[in-house]
Amino acid sequence: MKKNAIIILLLAGFLSSYGQGISYADSAMAFRAAYINEHGAVKSKDRESLQFFPVNEGFRVKARFERLYGFGWFDMETSGTIKKKHRVYGILHFTLHDTTLQLRVYQSEQLLNTKEYKDWLFVPFTDKTSGNETYANGRYIDILTPELETGMYWLDFNKAYNPYCAYVSGKYNCPIPPAENDLPVAILAGEQKFAKGH
Repeated sequence: MKKNAIIILLLAGFLSSYGQGISYADSAMAFRAAYINEHGAVKSKDRESLQFFPVNEGFRVKARFERLYGFGWFDMETSGTIKKKHRVYGILHFTLHDTTLQLRVYQSEQLLNTKEYKDWLFVPFTDKTSGNETYANGRYIDILTPELETGMYWLDFNKAYNPYCAYVSGKYNCPIPPAENDLPVAILAGEQKFAKGH
């Protein structure tokens, strides 16, 4: 959970700097540098093995957010033995390179019941790069609930990152993206496979 807080803080700084006249590419690279420097699972020299696609603003798309109600909690599969309760919070509708797509946004029951993380949501996804250029069990994008209040959201795949399980086997229970969040396109943005393996 400490990692989630770091990602959220990085995201806040990224958005703030981007709104102050700094170019998108510079802001994205600053976000990436901070992510690497603060990584909780990969330490010291091993951070040199973190890999990323080149920053590409074409993978930052405006999405329409549809809030969904009435979805109950369900056990999301994880990479370990412990399932984690989540519910569908809403859907992001967007177009990427002329392809109409959607991703479900999930809320964690455990985090909702904490003061520090109650506004935290996440979008786990897989795509055509999963298991090839990127981690087989998918990547994540974090969102804060206030960012969705207007009904529009800039979905930025350059901020897609790997769960801790991409670096360490058997230690973590990382949520596995549900089948409905498998994108039929290649997301050539964000974090790639860990070069050092595990």
